[in-house]
Amino acid sequence: MKKLAQLLKQIDGKGYKAYKSIQGYYTYNKFNLYIDYVQGDPFATPSKIRVVIPRKHRPIKKEWMENYHRKTATEDAIARTVGKAVDGVKRQVKGSGKSGSVLFDKPDQEIIERSAVQIDSSDITTCISIGLPANGRRINGREAEKLFMQLIPSIIERSIFTFSDLEIDHAVQLADQQEAILNEMRNHDWIAFIANGSILPRESGISNRPMPQAIPFQSPKENEVEITIPHRTEPLNGMAIKKGITLIAGGGYHGKSTVLQAIERGVYRHTNGDGREFVLTNPDAVKIRAEDGREITGVNISPFISNLPHKQNTQFFSTENASGSTSQAANVMEALEIGATTLLIDEDTSATNFMIRDHRMQLLVKKEQEPITPFIDKVKQMRDKLGVSTILVMGGSGDYFSVADDVIMMDEYIPKNVTKQANSIMEQFPMDRDLIAADDFGEITNRKLEQSSLQTQKGKRSKTQAKGLTKIIMGRTDISFNHTEQLVDISQTRMIAEIIQYLDRTNGLKNTASLIQLLEKIENRLNQYGLASFTAFPNQHPGDIARPRKYEIAAVLNRMRTLRVRQD
Repeated sequence: MKKLAQLLKQIDGKGYKAYKSIQGYYTYNKFNLYIDYVQGDPFATPSKIRVVIPRKHRPIKKEWMENYHRKTATEDAIARTVGKAVDGVKRQVKGSGKSGSVLFDKPDQEIIERSAVQIDSSDITTCISIGLPANGRRINGREAEKLFMQLIPSIIERSIFTFSDLEIDHAVQLADQQEAILNEMRNHDWIAFIANGSILPRESGISNRPMPQAIPFQSPKENEVEITIPHRTEPLNGMAIKKGITLIAGGGYHGKSTVLQAIERGVYRHTNGDGREFVLTNPDAVKIRAEDGREITGVNISPFISNLPHKQNTQFFSTENASGSTSQAANVMEALEIGATTLLIDEDTSATNFMIRDHRMQLLVKKEQEPITPFIDKVKQMRDKLGVSTILVMGGSGDYFSVADDVIMMDEYIPKNVTKQANSIMEQFPMDRDLIAADDFGEITNRKLEQSSLQTQKGKRSKTQAKGLTKIIMGRTDISFNHTEQLVDISQTRMIAEIIQYLDRTNGLKNTASLIQLLEKIENRLNQYGLASFTAFPNQHPGDIARPRKYEIAAVLNRMRTLRVRQD
């Protein structure tokens, strides 16, 4: 600590790049400070530091670290206390550019493994970014002393050394309960569970927090189940959605899409007070939608689209500008290729001609003239032949009653099971459209990505950088994935950018047989070595990164305009 103060005095008033001399390791009373990376310009991205607290100074209970879900919950809970402490510190350090700014990757409503706080057998490591103080482009040593000697210690004291064990206990207990629900889901073949009393609507289109005065969720009696979960005396009741085909119907603005959005976010766990703490979804559920204009490379869309004009090959289909129907077909096939076992679809974001073609249109446009086999003619084959379930929001076509195992109607945000009524309607008004699908679903083709797909070079530099939640700059090209709706945190996007950089740096695509095997290798490395193992300097501040699912990693790779593939 004294050594750092002396260095800051020595470089006071010098050019900003003289800050490079303070990179290194410093000892404080109760923690160690690592200045890993010093930015060379006060107006650029802040510098990166790690605060490492030996566990002898802040003990961590052994039971908090017993398994992955407990460890993740513990790190997340501590990260929230650090985030609050950072938010509570006003910009007390003066200077130009980003002088005195303190940035921390604070979690939102989802509980995701992230690099912000990492706990191992000996230490608690907190990763922070700071703007080193300057006057113009000259070092302001006095303000830097204030930053390092007062502000950073204050943040650590008000978070790591202040949070109560009870806070962590509650977070760990919630993680245990969520794990118990997932186990019940696996044991009973449920693909989603929504507890009674859950608050599903969000505060606004730009806020992920629960809406005040929202109507609590209440399961229909026909779908209600009771679960015994740990750390709770009363059983938990709620709606279970079974494997198969579930239709969510209802009028506009009655909550259909709100329920589906909660289900699609249920692949992640949520923090206490979110309202969706006990909304859990099959981790292999993927949201599917139309995506006009997206790049498609070498995807076998023939189960849905064949006999295109000009004899285009739909078993190895590529386009730079997909239509709504071809993009939705590709999104389904790409999800199945990676191993999705549940598809989530909302008619509002679907291509109509992909979802349905009624009897009158079949009479006008003959089968041999129409290359699209609509989803309604394939959804039962996916269930029966592939074991793939579907949850579908549909308010415009009763034809889907004929394929649904369960029909839930939303009525002013209250779900009602109307399966019997839907079946009665089908008996009274039988479907007159022709079923045009064959007995088999069709082939799901595995693809191998070529190493040349990864073009991260920009001049002499290799560059991959997240620009917001849904864009990555890769070398001289942009990868846009605006409609990847289950990507929820920009830190996940940063992690995917690091993965692309790692695969290019290590020639990671050369020795991999298929995309799914590549994703399995990535998952195994994440499990064994952690998030930082994909970064160029794993023993330093790894950047603000969080764990993405394999489906979102695949979604980004599939949208690279430089993608080159071949089929196995």
